[in-house]
Amino acid sequence: METIQHTEQILTQTYAEVQQRFTGLDDLAHGWEHIQRVYTLALYITEHERANRFIVGMAALLHDLGRSVPQQADGHHADQSVTLARELLARYAIAPATQEAIMHAIIAHSFSKGVQPETLEAYVVRDADRLDGLGAIGIMRWAVTGAVRRTPETRSYHPDDPFAEQHALDDKHYMLDHFYRKLLTLGETMGTETGRALAQQRTAFMRTYLDEFRRELELK
Repeated sequence: METIQHTEQILTQTYAEVQQRFTGLDDLAHGWEHIQRVYTLALYITEHERANRFIVGMAALLHDLGRSVPQQADGHHADQSVTLARELLARYAIAPATQEAIMHAIIAHSFSKGVQPETLEAYVVRDADRLDGLGAIGIMRWAVTGAVRRTPETRSYHPDDPFAEQHALDDKHYMLDHFYRKLLTLGETMGTETGRALAQQRTAFMRTYLDEFRRELELK
């Protein structure tokens, strides 16, 4: 039976296990720090939206579990996360419907996977994951990811049009373009009222950062 005591015990054990699995992983943008922040954000949103704490908490902890193992060339980390999450959950007496709700929230969190959330809990986890791409933390993750994925052709920004006012967006070549291609639009995708409020605050900070970036470039 899924009593509160039982589910909290499972959350505690899963938290410790996921932390252990990410030990030593060289991924500053998607490692344990990211998992921990998403978990905290997801539970914060849960309290305000009255979602199911256990489903949200488990999905938040497991949503990027696929990144803790070598990536398959033709695979997607969300699919790997679901596979590994099923293996982990098999050891616990959790109702099938609850397990499927957790799996759905995991697969629906991914931006690139494009699976539409069908439950409040899935929206909460997706909002929490996307919020971690915004604000001061989002700027840090953007810089880290851009540096890791850079090629010899990558530039910090377009030399003649840094803020993408004229050229077609190309964040594979110009790192700053990623703000306009994705980051500044994430707030529009939030599925909960709490997520939207947090996204508005964090997006405003990012726009302030871009304003300062412009002032420093233009010496105004």
